Amino acid sequence: MKKIEIESTKVSNIYFPDRSVDIELPLFLESVSAGFPSPADDYLEGKLDLNDYLIMNPSATFLVRVTGDSMTYSGIHSGDLLIVDRSLEPKDGNIVIAVIDGELTVKRLRYVKNKLSLIPENPKYKPIEITENMNFEVWGVVSTVIHPLI
Repeated sequence: MKKIEIESTKVSNIYFPDRSVDIELPLFLESVSAGFPSPADDYLEGKLDLNDYLIMNPSATFLVRVTGDSMTYSGIHSGDLLIVDRSLEPKDGNIVIAVIDGELTVKRLRYVKNKLSLIPENPKYKPIEITENMNFEVWGVVSTVIHPLI
């Protein structure tokens, strides 16, 4: 069996969400304009717990840290955290965490003409066609990218 070398975006760490502590942040009723600024409003809608907002299925959710640049055109950069939901059924077009011959990677799942492929989102990398000879599994569907700006 030929070993596939995955030289692109990989998962470097896996974390499970800590739901034992509620962290509620202020949530403003008004949205923020990305164009011309509007006058500030002095009232809050309430509190928002990011666990409730970002994690739909806590028992099936984990976070992974990304290394590499094969997914930059989809907004996933090295160092980002991905929220991954294992309870979601992987569908064509989803970004997934996959295991190929024991190695974790993040790619877009494509199913075309009875062929399954993992597609990078950077033209520097080639798609990986999944064959019968590969030990392949989808670990979960990426639901959110946490991308720091500073």
